[in-house]
This record gives sequence, C-alpha cells and structure tokens, in this order.
Amino acid sequence: MKSVLFIVVAACALFLMPFNAAAQRYLTEYDSTLFIRDTVRPVVKRMENLYFSGYIQPQFQVAQSKGAPSYEGGNFSEFSNNRFMLRRARVKLDYFFPSKNSSFPAALFAFQFDATERGVNVRDMYARVFEPKGHNFALTMGIFARPFGYEINLSSAFRETPERGRMSQILMPTERDLGAMLSYEPQKKKGKFKPFKLDVALVNGQGLAPGGTTDFDQYKDLVSRFTLKPIPVGGLTLSGGLSLLNGGWRQATKYKWTMSDNSGKYNFNLDSSLSNLGGKAERRYYGADVQLVKKHGWGKTEFRAEYWRGLQPGTAKTTTNPGILPLDPTFIRPFDGGFFYFLQNLGNSKNELMVKYDWYDPNRKVGGPQIGMNGGGFTAADVRFDTWGVGLTRWLTDRVKFLVYYDFVKNEKTSVAGYTQDLKDNIFTARFQFRF
Repeated sequence: MKSVLFIVVAACALFLMPFNAAAQRYLTEYDSTLFIRDTVRPVVKRMENLYFSGYIQPQFQVAQSKGAPSYEGGNFSEFSNNRFMLRRARVKLDYFFPSKNSSFPAALFAFQFDATERGVNVRDMYARVFEPKGHNFALTMGIFARPFGYEINLSSAFRETPERGRMSQILMPTERDLGAMLSYEPQKKKGKFKPFKLDVALVNGQGLAPGGTTDFDQYKDLVSRFTLKPIPVGGLTLSGGLSLLNGGWRQATKYKWTMSDNSGKYNFNLDSSLSNLGGKAERRYYGADVQLVKKHGWGKTEFRAEYWRGLQPGTAKTTTNPGILPLDPTFIRPFDGGFFYFLQNLGNSKNELMVKYDWYDPNRKVGGPQIGMNGGGFTAADVRFDTWGVGLTRWLTDRVKFLVYYDFVKNEKTSVAGYTQDLKDNIFTARFQFRF
C-alpha cells in the first residue's frame, strides 16, 4: 500500500513540476534528487498514516404498488413501482496521528461522504483525541454516530439487511449528530474492565435530518451507551448494551398534547399554559440489546434482539425527528419498538440466510379502530407498523456480495382514511455491494 501511495504522489508531483520549477526556480537545476528528498518523501511520510475505505451499493427494487411509501430507500414515485438506484456510495478517509512513545495513535481525523444520484452529503467529520498515558479515554468532536443501540451503530457496509428498521429511521434519521463525546474503553488486555465500554455524548439533537443546517434551539440531547463487548459464554459469544437518550426541542406554541387515561381509555389531553411556549418538548429513549453468536464448522448462527421505549415529541401528523423547528402544536407520544435478527450460514460462510422482524408503535397507548375516531385527536402518526423481512446473501469474495431481500410490511387497521386496510407497500430488493 505504501509503495502504491509513493508512486501516486510521485506521479502527481512530477505532473506539477513545471509549476514548482517556476516557484522554486533553481531547485531541479542543481540536483533533481532534491525534489524527491524535499518534496515527495515528506508528503509520502505524512500519508503513511492515511487510510481510505468505502463501498458502493447499486440496487434494483420492485414495490407492491405504484407510489408505495417505503423505508427501504425512500418512497416510490407516483407512477412507478420499480427502480434502479444507487443506495449508497461512500468514501471514508481516516488519518492517524502517531504518538511518540506508543504504537497507539495520539489522535485521528475521520471524514466520510456519500455521493449518489440524490446528491452529495457528509456522513462523518470528526476528530478524536486519546488520553496520552493509558489511552483509556477519548474525546470526539464533530459529526459522528450517536452512541445509542446496536443497529444504529452497525455500518451499512456490514449490516446484513438492506436498511435499518423503521423506528431507527424515524427517531434517528441519518444516525449521526453534531456535538462532543467522551468515551471510556480500557486497553489493558487482562484488565477486569476490558470487556466494557462507555460512551456519553452531548449533541444538538436534530442531527443531519433533512432541512437542518444548524441547531435550531438551545436544548441539547444527552446520549449514552454502556457496551459489553463480545465475550465467550458456554460455547457462545455474548455481547450487548444499554442505551439512554434524554433531550428534546423547543416548543413553538403554547399548545401541548399529552396522553391521559379517562376511565381506562386513553386520549390526548391539551395543556395550553403560556409556560409551554419556548419550553422543552420532552424526548426520552431507553434501549437494551443483546447479540448471541454460535460458530461451527460451516459458518455461524447469530441472534440479535433490541428494544426501545420512551417518549417522542412530534406534531399531529408525524413523529419523525425534525431537521428544522416544528411550528405546529406539540404532541408527546409514548412509543416502543424493537428489532430481531436471525442469521444462519448455509453450508459455508459464503451463503447466509437472514430473517428479520421489527416493529414501531408510535403511540403504544392506543391501537386499532380507536385511531382516527372523531374526537380522539389520533392520526396516521399513531399507526403501528410491523415488518417481516427475509433474504439471502452470497459472498462472491470477502469484499463483494450480492443479496436479495423481501420486506412484508403490515400496518394496523384503523379508522384513519387510507389505513383502514393494510397498505400495499411490500418491497423486493436486489443489491450488489463492493467494499474496499
């Protein structure tokens, strides 16, 4: 890799030599080796700690109906039920700053962007500084993934299913946010705290949600995750974590709707106190996850389970985490949801069966025909969705894979127009992925 970089840099330097010769008039005239010694070699030395990685995911999809709403890459256009798309095409650059007295880096800089037919977007941009003595603590600042849950933090290059679950995409769109994070991860190989990691982040809250270019209020989100890294347990490998998010955003009106119990029947109750104007709309999540892996002669069997529960502010029409300040009255909903994965190699590690079930219930206090009935205040934003997915992956090499996947999406039947029956929104995906 170093020799390749040397050749590339040298070629670029030679290409630019006429310009350099004009700027440094006599350098090459005295000794051409000076150019290699003083220009090329210092650049290559700086690039020794520079690493590039990335992946591309072209795919073809077929929906059950034209214009189908979807969390498998976005809604279909009004007159189409099939499409080619470049789901992701990402390049990441990592630069490690070496420390003087250790092989462990003193710091690192990471930059990742995504370039598709929908535009170019930054996905990561952060600097991480490590505590110089034991390297147990690290401070990260910039744009980075929120330390919440397992599925959120599993890279799309390594995740088995085409997309994260509906709940992940609604509550934490783009998975990333802007802020600072303190991490504790013991580095001693035999330390008693070696299997554990703790991340605590303070972030703006709206993340990289569509429309958001800057923090729209003074409130911040505190996000944390306590992780148990993989450990052997009775022939299995066990890992897991506990997550917490506590935050919210500014209320633009004095009207705040919360769920209340009226003789066993829940309805929205209005609080129109003037103190609500400018106050915080509570956002609070609790999460727990576990992963179990069994390795055997022809691959592995893996099971994952993850559950979220909490309060999500929104409007009458949506519970999606906003990129810009919502100007409508605030609705606080108690939600829950989860993700379950079953992964099984077939014959060898190159073939894998995946079965996934996830659900998102934006308002766990109500359901069925009560949603949409007159006087209740419930809308399509309160409708629960359950999704079953099944697929097969074929690894052509350790860097190239092809997968087919089918999502069976079920919404609960309600009294809301358009949701009295199950929507025709099942999705088939065929994807090719190359990773480098």
